[in-house]
Amino acid sequence: MNYFNYYTEIEDTFVRRRGKHLFLSPLDWAMIDGWKERGIPLHIVLRSIESVFDVYDRQPPGTRTIKSLFYCREEIEIQHREWLTSQTGKGDSEQGTASELEFSVERIAQHIDDCAAKLAKCEIESLSEGIGRAVTHLSEIKANLTNDLDTVDKTLSDVEKLLDRTLLENWEPNHLATLEANVKSQLKPYMSDMEPDKYRQTYELMVMKRLREEAGIPRLGLYFL
Repeated sequence: MNYFNYYTEIEDTFVRRRGKHLFLSPLDWAMIDGWKERGIPLHIVLRSIESVFDVYDRQPPGTRTIKSLFYCREEIEIQHREWLTSQTGKGDSEQGTASELEFSVERIAQHIDDCAAKLAKCEIESLSEGIGRAVTHLSEIKANLTNDLDTVDKTLSDVEKLLDRTLLENWEPNHLATLEANVKSQLKPYMSDMEPDKYRQTYELMVMKRLREEAGIPRLGLYFL
């Protein structure tokens, strides 16, 4: 399941249950990024959205409208914890077979090539050194690919962290400050309902998402295949 499908399935389900088209907000995108990065299965997210709207549909007229995925986050966390508990003690063979089908060495190699090609297209001079190092690391990872998915994903994550640092440390300061202020403004309506660590995590995800989009930097992890 690639990121595009993960995102669109969630968006389609939310819009269908909402009853009319409503564009997802940057906060919604950041939450989807977070769910994807944590490996929350798509079916858990979709089932949780359905459950939230099932409850809402039974409420009396005039009940506050659900306008954001933010209102589904608690149910998603609950159902994810229940799902993780249900997986305890199960054998790894079934999960391993699925992983092998989805993450073959050939497919990972193609993913690395695609990411390197996208990085090469970035023309922001201040990022060139960091991007060059990242491309070199990707080439080394591809040359030494194995079936050890955990190790491969960790090394790709390390390269992604290098790119994140490159973006944060080399972006034009005034533009970065403006972007950060915009993100804080977008999160302000939700701040009182969020725990401090969740707010900080969501804020950082949104900032990095905006920076990656502006620079054309792809996500590298296996979850984004």
